Formats: sequence, structure tokens, C-alpha cells
Amino acid sequence: MDNPRDIALISVSIDLGAGRRGVDMGPSALRIAGISREIAAIGHTISELGTLTAGGLETTQAGDTTLPFLNEIVDIAKETHAVVSEGLSRGCTPLVLGGDHSLSIGSVAAVADHYRPRGGAIGVIWVDAHTDMNRPRTSPSGNIHGMSLAVLLGHGEPRLTRGGASVRPENASVLGARDLDRAEKQLIRELGVRVFTMSEIDERGVGPCMDEALERASAGTAGFHLSFDLDALDPRIAPGVGTPVRGGLTYREGHLVCEKASRSGRLLSLELVELNPVLDDRNQTAELGVGLVASALGATIL
Repeated sequence: MDNPRDIALISVSIDLGAGRRGVDMGPSALRIAGISREIAAIGHTISELGTLTAGGLETTQAGDTTLPFLNEIVDIAKETHAVVSEGLSRGCTPLVLGGDHSLSIGSVAAVADHYRPRGGAIGVIWVDAHTDMNRPRTSPSGNIHGMSLAVLLGHGEPRLTRGGASVRPENASVLGARDLDRAEKQLIRELGVRVFTMSEIDERGVGPCMDEALERASAGTAGFHLSFDLDALDPRIAPGVGTPVRGGLTYREGHLVCEKASRSGRLLSLELVELNPVLDDRNQTAELGVGLVASALGATIL
């Protein structure tokens, strides 16, 4: 490998932002599947920055019924921000293992805050079956993991947006979307976020779509954050996710996305989220996730 990195490995054990139990165990499943070993085999060094653990569903007060567990999710976002910031201050590339997608509210904000004083915005490539662009008044469920990207673009609950955006719409893309709510579609059009639906990927191919996403994420930025929700993959190969949607990315399409992210030389940080071991089959989704992370960090076929 030409570019060995120091990887700050961070686990965020949370499922309070989701509508189904189990994704809080995702980081453990990825570790059992050998993620540290695979990263080291590529040639990177690992700095373990520990595990952040949210309260349990049964013991945590849901609070406002329109935004369940808001207080706890705000707290975890702050803790995630602090740990990711620590990794960046050490010169490491943060790798965050989740956990539901609400953790991105803290992780992406930390990367943005790190590069902003250095004169650089950041881009984001959101690989997901969903766009996660609901807001409190538009969400059918109230689950905050479905609002994360909207929050990072500055729209939503003020305690989560912190009064501003972490990412500019022109630097944000969603890849693999196929399950959108009506209000999300409206916000996407208003903001100009680029969404590569599975229909477009079917027609054009994932390679050209990812190239366009990389161009957007890199234009006028210090680089980009890759947020990979495992439900972007087809549930036939990735059954262990909380919100499966048929017709997703294939095994090779998922790896190509990650390989292109690595080859771009612009990857600042990444996360793998929404792995639900309760729904998995012999940890196959976790093992697939480990391979995807390896591809994003420079593993190659030849």
C-alpha cells in the first residue's frame, strides 16, 4: 500500500435513533468479524479510541414523543464529536462503527469543525437506501436516524443542527436511494442535493455515478466524509440491517464505491452504520462490512 494511515477506531453503540432494536450491537459484530485485523493487514496502524454507549431503550426516557430520545441522542452526538475531534487532532483518519445513523450528526460535524478553521469545507457521500432528510414536522416515525443528513445540512431540530450546517448542499450526494418520503423529495429539490437513485445507477452504472459524487464532494473542499449505511446493499447479500429495502447495490457495486473513494485520495473520514446482528445470518453482513471498510482504506484485488 502506498499511503499507510493512522486509523482512529471508534465504536458508537446506539440504537435510540432507529425504530428497531439491535444496531447498538453492530460495532461488536464488526470487531468479531475481524475489522482490526483487516485494517492492519492493509498496512495501517490503529489507535483505539474506545466505545461510546448510549442508554438502553428500556432504561432511557423517551421524552418528547415527536422526537424520541432526543436528549440522549444530543449527548451521544456531543461525545462522538469530541472523540472524532481527538482522532483528527492526532493526525488520524477517523473510522466510526455504528450504531444507527443518528451518530453521523456528531461524527460529520466534528470533521467539518476540524477543517473549517483551516479554510476548508468538507463534502459528504451518503451511501444509503434512504436520504435521511426528514425533519421533525415531516417525519412519519419521528426516528432521528432518518433526519441525520437534513441536520448536517442545517435543517431540523436546533439542538442537533447547532444553529448551522456542517456541509453545503452542493458538496453532498446520496448514492443508492430507493425509499424516500414526500417531504424529503421536496427538501432535496429545494437544496439541490444530488441523489443517485437505484434507477439511475441501473441505467448509468455505479462507476459514473460515484465519479460524479466524488467530483461534487471534492469541489472546493478539503476532502470528504464517506457515510456507508449497510442498507444501501441489497438485503439478499446484507440481511443484517434494520431497514432493508429490496433492489439495492450488489456486492461488487458496494466495493466499487469504496474502492473509488480510496483511489480519489480525498477521503478524510468514514463510518459504517446500521448493522443489526440480531437480523444477520451467521454474521455475513458484518463480514461484508469489514470488506467494504478495507476497500475504502486501500485494499485492492491486485
